Amino acid sequence: MEWTGARYADGPTVEVSTWIGAPAERVWELVSDIALMPSVSPELRAVEWLDGAAGPGVGARFRGHNEHDAMGKWSTTSQVVEYEPGRVFAWAVEDPDNPSAQWRFRLEPGDGGTKLSQWMRMGPGRSGLSLAIDAMPDKEQKIVFVRLRELERSMTATLAGIKRRAESGA
Repeated sequence: MEWTGARYADGPTVEVSTWIGAPAERVWELVSDIALMPSVSPELRAVEWLDGAAGPGVGARFRGHNEHDAMGKWSTTSQVVEYEPGRVFAWAVEDPDNPSAQWRFRLEPGDGGTKLSQWMRMGPGRSGLSLAIDAMPDKEQKIVFVRLRELERSMTATLAGIKRRAESGA
């Protein structure tokens, strides 16, 4: 990731992709199973559906519990905002109308496998990163850049974990 000089209010994004030698149906089973995600994500420790939801669908809510060496432990509530089985699974963190982050998995089947992409956008709502920016406003661009690089590494690891499971059939 190259330096962009982005500020939080710019809604900076990061996206990673990988090709998986497995059909989109298999990749979708993994991507849409939020209970699996803590086993492939470096920061997500636990997750559960809320309000009696048993799985994803637009409007379904879930709580994620995260941990990071520098930021400690925190939990967020997310709401599914886009759901196209086999293609797109996206959610907004905290307030869907003013999310602290937005996340999306996108699947593109082809060539005997599936291209899987994970994308995220910071803000526009406040997040834990906002506290660091409040404490050091002169370092905002560096704080945002460092966090985007961390997220890029974390997302790359998540996709690698999904790829391993999809290709091994585990």
